[in-house]
Amino acid sequence: MAAGRIEINPKVMLGKPVVRGTRITVELILRKLAEGGTPGDLLETYPHLTGQDIQAAIAYAADTLAHEETVLVEPKA
Repeated sequence: MAAGRIEINPKVMLGKPVVRGTRITVELILRKLAEGGTPGDLLETYPHLTGQDIQAAIAYAADTLAHEETVLVEPKA
């Protein structure tokens, strides 16, 4: 789902993941939702967004975190 709606282009928003054809970043969508905004609020504020775009942004973020590697570094004594 996210693959068709989310794009990374170094010429758009410095290469941050955005909703295809917009300058609306995945980060912005997630931040607004984390701050208590609803999908309805986002759709009202950004009329070019769709519900599928919001779901794609969430899926993209989840997929990115699922493939993230954690490296533990021991503190130097």
